[in-house]
Amino acid sequence: MSARLNTAQPYALGLFRIVVGLLFACHGAASLFGILGGAVGTDGGTVDTGSWPGWYAAAIQLVCGVLVLIGLGTRAAAFLASGSMAYAYFKVHQPGALWPLENGGEPSAMFCWAFLLLVFTGSGALSLDRLITRRSPGKRGPSARQTTATA
Repeated sequence: MSARLNTAQPYALGLFRIVVGLLFACHGAASLFGILGGAVGTDGGTVDTGSWPGWYAAAIQLVCGVLVLIGLGTRAAAFLASGSMAYAYFKVHQPGALWPLENGGEPSAMFCWAFLLLVFTGSGALSLDRLITRRSPGKRGPSARQTTATA
């Protein structure tokens, strides 16, 4: 059973990356463009252009979310996204209460840890990172393949 699950691991990781990236990009698009219900607390509106930290957070969410979704520069985009969510949790949510359930910071905490996982595991299957690595001349063989952690 473990061997069969291990062969599916890159695909499960790829699907995880796609879903997390899509959800993160949707948060950014909602805040920047007012779609999907708009920015939180604006009654369907958008965040003010250039406002700190809301507009910058939304831009990071949209750009990094799309990059993670398509699997391009996954580790770098996930690192930036994870850091932005850590900032959001500790500066915006945590001062209100200690636990994420009490301070409304559950999405920030979950995104932070999900993106941190992608920093260490890479993009998995179904990514542009993997496609580019495979097509690069001079990078043939097992060393060019992206490896994933096994338990």
